[in-house]
Amino acid sequence: MNIQPKRLDLPLIVKLILRSLIPGRSCFPQMEPFTKDLIAVGICVFLFTSPPGHSAEWESGPLIHEFKLTLAPGRRLEAIGPLVSYEQREAQTQWALPPLFSHTFDEGTDAEEFDFAYPLLTYDRFGTEYRFQFLQVFSLSGGQNQQENTQKRFTLFPIYFQQRSPDPGLNYTALVPFYGRLENRLFRDEIRFVLFPLYGQSRKKDVVTDNYLYPFFHLRHGDALQGWQFWPLAGYEHKDMTMRTNRDGEVQTIGGHKKFFALWPVFFDQKLRIGTENPEHHQALLPLYSRLRSLQRDSTTLLWPFGLTLTDDRAKKYREVGAPWPLIVFARGEGKTANRVWPLFSHAKTPILESDFFLWPLYKYSRAHAPPLDRERTRILFFLYSDLVEKNEGTGAALQRTDLWPLFTAKRDRDGNERLQLIAPLEPLLPNNKGIERNYSPLWSIWRSEKSARTGARSQSFLWNVYRLHTTPETRKCSLLFGLIQYQSGPEGKRLRMFYVPVFKTRKPPVARLEP
Repeated sequence: MNIQPKRLDLPLIVKLILRSLIPGRSCFPQMEPFTKDLIAVGICVFLFTSPPGHSAEWESGPLIHEFKLTLAPGRRLEAIGPLVSYEQREAQTQWALPPLFSHTFDEGTDAEEFDFAYPLLTYDRFGTEYRFQFLQVFSLSGGQNQQENTQKRFTLFPIYFQQRSPDPGLNYTALVPFYGRLENRLFRDEIRFVLFPLYGQSRKKDVVTDNYLYPFFHLRHGDALQGWQFWPLAGYEHKDMTMRTNRDGEVQTIGGHKKFFALWPVFFDQKLRIGTENPEHHQALLPLYSRLRSLQRDSTTLLWPFGLTLTDDRAKKYREVGAPWPLIVFARGEGKTANRVWPLFSHAKTPILESDFFLWPLYKYSRAHAPPLDRERTRILFFLYSDLVEKNEGTGAALQRTDLWPLFTAKRDRDGNERLQLIAPLEPLLPNNKGIERNYSPLWSIWRSEKSARTGARSQSFLWNVYRLHTTPETRKCSLLFGLIQYQSGPEGKRLRMFYVPVFKTRKPPVARLEP
């Protein structure tokens, strides 16, 4: 697929370059804007008019450079160093003026993303669903829910919440703290309030909580559930065992509970999972003791949280001693082995998880092995150095990412494609963040190299295409110093140009065909 990007306004680009290089009237008072425009046009004609036989691609990096993508079919154009770029791959196009804004549109999936001074202002759309936000405080969103009802939301967090829909039952308005109702917001299915915190009601599934002078007093009711609290003095909640039919038509037992506290968090007594095969009783009088008793697990802590903790986990088949937990821990058994003296050293292992550290956070290692997934990560001083490997043992596909903050980030995806970037102050801290990669990575990535496992193509770029090299198994193309030195070789022959003047050009003779 031969995808040609749209041509840019070259005189405008050169004027921007010129005006960035020439300080202005203070240094060149005799140079008028009209003269600058004439010089810009002259530079444009000199640098960007392709001589006879020259490739149609612009190769004058970092002023302007056009090239094929290495890891996917498509083309990219970069101008004024890292400040302007245009990319087109298959059905996707992207404009960017880092760090000011970027715009991406994918016609195949009907998706669109726009960032302005990311993350100050963003707009994302997928089909009919969209979201516009400013500083995560002002936001507009809309689209269809799972029931195919169209909804439009407006939020000025945390003061005003609004939703409108053709279905009047889905409409709500909330003006905090005066009056309002919300649905599926703030981790609740429904919220109602009047002069909050004087009164507020929230619902999560079947449990309804009425708050008066939140968080001090509330009444709670639900399916076989009743409760109250006058925090922090006392509180009580009781729920009977209930039955529920799951999606497979099987009847499940939902355990009941009894919860009581006094002078929270000094004393509490909880009986959980009542009516199930493993009921639990958890009681604490802090800081004297805390204990948990069940058929599968017993745990006792004396002088919480800095005293002695003894745990006997019969379900997972291990015993553990902590003094104090979790700083000093020793565990033995089939389900867990641990030796930890924080922050000096630690080694802990379960049938799935494994972790080690030495002089935390100097060195940290973790592994999760749940076939077919095997995930390993090694870190030094949090994000100073990180090496992550994820492997699918069934297919053999592996992903690896290595970061050394702020010097480089290197990635190899599950298809075997590789990418290296030198200078990466944000990428190790916010890995796989598309907003950072679009709007900020081009500014400081002084070296970029990529390799395609499928095609064997490779590319290298230094100082925003001051030097650029692109190779395939059959071709080699190199540009240096604003395109003043260009070299190209391939099945048709070799060519060298210096200062836009051909130095040599060779052609390979055609391969003779054998007549039948």
